[in-house]
Amino acid sequence: MTKNVKGETKNLLCETAGGDRIYGDGTSIVAVLPPGRTVLSTSWLNGGYREDIHMVFNHHLSEQACRSDTLEGGSIDAYLRLTASRLGFDPDRSTGMLTKADMCNAAVASHTFRALTVTAIVTGGIEGNGGRAGDPASFYEENGDFGDPGGTINTMLFIGASLPPETMARVVMTATEAKATVLQELMAPSCYSTGIATGSGTDMITVISDPSHPLVLTNAGKHAALGELIARCVREATRNALARQTDLCPESQQNMLVRLGRFGIGEDEFWEAAAALPGEHHREMFLAALREWSADPVLVAATASVLHITDEVTWGLLPADAGKRAAHAMMASIPAVLGVDLPMFPPDIFTDDQTIPEDWVWFVAFCIENRAWRC
Repeated sequence: MTKNVKGETKNLLCETAGGDRIYGDGTSIVAVLPPGRTVLSTSWLNGGYREDIHMVFNHHLSEQACRSDTLEGGSIDAYLRLTASRLGFDPDRSTGMLTKADMCNAAVASHTFRALTVTAIVTGGIEGNGGRAGDPASFYEENGDFGDPGGTINTMLFIGASLPPETMARVVMTATEAKATVLQELMAPSCYSTGIATGSGTDMITVISDPSHPLVLTNAGKHAALGELIARCVREATRNALARQTDLCPESQQNMLVRLGRFGIGEDEFWEAAAALPGEHHREMFLAALREWSADPVLVAATASVLHITDEVTWGLLPADAGKRAAHAMMASIPAVLGVDLPMFPPDIFTDDQTIPEDWVWFVAFCIENRAWRC
């Protein structure tokens, strides 16, 4: 253990094969770099490619101080300089990242092939501002004023080799692709569209390499061993960090209501559909059944299939009418898969102006109200 300038205890989080020592004190993760490291960072503080950085940090922001116009110092770069000083380092030789994620939920992953070792340290959460590249913007930067850095996936990536600047830039590309694959596999929703998130709107990355290392590498793409190790580390650490921070994991995604959330569909939409069907309706009984059935693996699998058809229609890979016909056929076959009887659908339960997810809501509501599903 060691202490920062304020006398707070910092615990050794890990040490890389090249001697980079990474500490944590509950609010910051600090990497103390041996002399001569090269750093490529997206930070406002000494960002870009640098050869004079002695310390890299990832710092937790409180809810009260998460906007650029309310940060101590008056701006993000000024706040970063203050943070570096408080950690006991020269701000002119430091670079850092900010996030609302808890530093205690950081995940570390390290992989080695022959003489090459790569280590990733990730904090992350996208429940507040997860987005898909190309989603509508949420602000226009003017005079350095813009939105808050919350819900951020921050990555420190240590490469145990000597990399030229252009290769370090390629590292960022490979790491970004790797992060996006995790979000795709978790079906993480965008907060700004019906798409699957590719990251948050404020993700940051810092790459550190060692020019003194005898191993010189120039390719960090997917075909190279370096690219593979980068992706494996980033994927593992990102997946673990998201699970720790917000319980975004395969288990939490095994729920119909969770999957439908990115389409703005929740319990109220199901109840509205059920209440519009003929007969008597009891809200609390209906919602209790809906919550129970939402965890049925077959129902989750069917929901995933229907929503994937919706995605393919959105992406232009399927005609809308063909997608609807396929989704309706799938719905009609579900009772047989489950071995239950289902009354005849009302002829007007599906309408031309409804989307496929809306059709799914009516289908499930009809099943619940007719008690055709497994309880």
